Amino acid sequence: MALVGFLIALCLFIHFKRRLERSRRRCAINECKPSRSPEAASWQEEWHRQWADKFHRQAERRLRHIERTTERRLRLANRRLRRFGVRIFDERGLRDAAKADPEPHDRGEIEVLRRARRRAAAELSFYWHLMIYLGVIAFLALVNLMTTGYPWFLWPAIGWGIGLFFHYMAVFGSRMLRERYFEPAVEREVRREKVVMHTEKQASIDELSATIAHEIRNPIAAAKSLVQQMGEDPTSVENADYAKIAIEELDRVERRVSHLLKYAKEEEYTFDPVNLAAVVDSALTQMRAKLDDAAVTVARHYLGGPTIFGDQEKLRQVFANVVANAIDALDHVAEGRRLELFIDNGARNATVRICDNGCGIPAEKIDRIFNPFFTTKENGTGLGMAIAKKIVEAHEGRIDVVSEPGRRTEFVITLPLPQ
Repeated sequence: MALVGFLIALCLFIHFKRRLERSRRRCAINECKPSRSPEAASWQEEWHRQWADKFHRQAERRLRHIERTTERRLRLANRRLRRFGVRIFDERGLRDAAKADPEPHDRGEIEVLRRARRRAAAELSFYWHLMIYLGVIAFLALVNLMTTGYPWFLWPAIGWGIGLFFHYMAVFGSRMLRERYFEPAVEREVRREKVVMHTEKQASIDELSATIAHEIRNPIAAAKSLVQQMGEDPTSVENADYAKIAIEELDRVERRVSHLLKYAKEEEYTFDPVNLAAVVDSALTQMRAKLDDAAVTVARHYLGGPTIFGDQEKLRQVFANVVANAIDALDHVAEGRRLELFIDNGARNATVRICDNGCGIPAEKIDRIFNPFFTTKENGTGLGMAIAKKIVEAHEGRIDVVSEPGRRTEFVITLPLPQ
């Protein structure tokens, strides 16, 4: 207890010594300044002036803190709404706000330095705790030996020692457990996930490469064979037909390459408030001629739709691709061809369901319909549904399909509502 009192007295002495030095410096500065009045200010006025300056500095610090917090929240809201095409303030405001904050790498260094300081302060607090514990227990042991032979000082030593042990585990034990058990487990799991992702990506790349090679190699081989035949007999009457077929094969290759480039290209999206029902209706209007030629009856089970943030043209392309696939699936239906559309408005998402009573999709093919170049049509490119999925995912939505072979197929497009 004597050691604790000595430490408290030492801290108070240092504190008041610093305040005395600050007061002396302030008085020296005030003496160097010219007086504004011939009469010296009384100690009451000086006391009021010092407290007024103190309150003024506190108000300035509080105002700067409020400004920084407001700017940070505005930047966060601006980033969240930027993907919907909405901005709280212009780019100049963003640049001004960026100038007020440090650079990203500076913020990272500052955060690392802050964590290191916090860690060092925690370790220092434990060592102070240990020194105080040893000093107090030694003092109690000395008092115990001088007063009685019963070792009563062991009880506070054990109780306080348990608290000291928990303090040690909080400062050093958590890091030891994390480095020895948790971090290796997380590293193993991340490594396993990377291996799985790499395997899946490699498999998809292999499949895509094989498909592209098949789609391009066959037409080129056919055109090459025809050109060779034309070269062997330049005067043949069949050269005109050979040239026509070769041009058709090369046009086929050009279409495949153009669709591939369209799929791989990162297109720009213009996000505006659009009515989902109006987009679906425009897709039906676009496909009206094909629907009439196929004698498909369309049933719209909605009166209106919610307003979402999205690119109207891109979303119309998605719904048009789904409707076109549904029309192709209804070719095998002799009569009663029917297409039903539903729009459901949930709490956070809007759902568009497009159902047909066509031939359905076999179970072994339903997982591949969104893969590039996968198609069951003779003249299909296999990129329509892949592009549709890409557009939906760019709107932070998803597209799913449920099918019963020989009976029906349902596409479900889910898009987020503005919060």
